[in-house]
Amino acid sequence: MEKNARIYVAGHRGMVGSAIIRRLTSAGFTNLTLRTSGELDLRNQQAVNDFFKHEKPEYVFLAAAKVGGIVANNTFRADFLYENLMIQSNVIHQSYVHGVKKLLFLGSSCIYPKLAPQPLKEEYLLTGELEPTNEPYAIAKIAGIKMCDAYRSQYGCNFVSVMPTNLYGLNDNYDLENSHVLPAMLRKFHEAKETNAPFVTLWGTGTPLREFLHANDMADACVFLMQNYNDSGIVNIGTGKDLSIKELGQMIQKITKYEGDIVWDTNRPDGTPRKLMDTAKLTSLGWKHSIELENGITEVYKKHFLKE
Repeated sequence: MEKNARIYVAGHRGMVGSAIIRRLTSAGFTNLTLRTSGELDLRNQQAVNDFFKHEKPEYVFLAAAKVGGIVANNTFRADFLYENLMIQSNVIHQSYVHGVKKLLFLGSSCIYPKLAPQPLKEEYLLTGELEPTNEPYAIAKIAGIKMCDAYRSQYGCNFVSVMPTNLYGLNDNYDLENSHVLPAMLRKFHEAKETNAPFVTLWGTGTPLREFLHANDMADACVFLMQNYNDSGIVNIGTGKDLSIKELGQMIQKITKYEGDIVWDTNRPDGTPRKLMDTAKLTSLGWKHSIELENGITEVYKKHFLKE
């Protein structure tokens, strides 16, 4: 990408999109095209066509999506499938129609089968049943991956797909019912500390294993791949390290300095037993994460909750 190239970041106010903006800006890219969902409804085919026709972006980071945690995914199944299919289909198709030089599509690690071997290799895609609780979201993301590859195959479009692991960072969602596990834990422990609550209730058994990547690292990897990767298929983005949900809770308890007890609500779902990304492909291309988990969570906690 040239420093003055017209770059469109779809979903720029979300956690990943805003991190991509910060990364591009710090690297000296100056010609960024941004629209809020109120200004441009990516579900609207005509609106997306008009936007691309007028703005003529050369590079597209497709980070816009309807996202949520286990309960949100399982409750609003039709919304997650419909809205994500519409968003990505419109952006990918209009990128082809209007001659975008390169598009980078962001998927999710939930695209992999629920019981796939660990760590998750790119070739495990579509080799087994999906986790039922987030199947609609996963199916939409799989469709986006296949769409990028199909436009590459039929039209020669340089559309690439990346699969991030679980992310955290600035501009995350901290809603206790609809957020992901890490931000929900941060809020629970912070509020318990503020109110001197005797215990914090966490979901599930604490046994599932999860991997977490700071959104700033994710953004750095996306910009790196936009400049260095031009093939079909997918690229995992992660740290290659995981820990149990119980260990994560203990880590956040330590970071927030909460001194009460942890109670596990086993009536709540655990989700997939383990999700660890095999990052050998990304590492071979020359990229590795730089923010370790405890340091990253500490930074996020201080900036979001303590306003430091």
